[in-house]
Amino acid sequence: MPPIVLVLNGPNLNLLGTREPATYGHETLADVAALCGRSAEQLGLKLEFRQTNHEGELLDWIHGARTRCAAIVINPAAWTHTSVAIRDALVASELPVIEVHLSNVHAREPFRHHSFVSPVAKAVLAGFGSHGYHLALEHFSQMLKGRDQ
Repeated sequence: MPPIVLVLNGPNLNLLGTREPATYGHETLADVAALCGRSAEQLGLKLEFRQTNHEGELLDWIHGARTRCAAIVINPAAWTHTSVAIRDALVASELPVIEVHLSNVHAREPFRHHSFVSPVAKAVLAGFGSHGYHLALEHFSQMLKGRDQ
């Protein structure tokens, strides 16, 4: 059975493709999910891809991943800068985490420069657009095969 990687997306990402395309691009969340699905298949991973605008739901998904999944890729979106609860849930999951952002958050408004997730993540990918998700999955594939720690 291939290892499961949980890909989580936070608030407003359901609006990708129509919300601020100059910042986030023209791809929809369905496009990102399809890219992740293709990447996971090529890399020998099983993928669960989810998005929510409700923080409690995201926390429940993280808690549920603890015993089922091998890793978490997360784009916490606005919760990156506000949620200690998500940070604590990621730590409690005891899973490796990669934080992904479509845009380069460090080239944007100052309030976006702080992340509660980054200090507990194995890596942070920002500014690669949807390709960042592929890079995260690729890293976890290598890590789970014991080729990269």
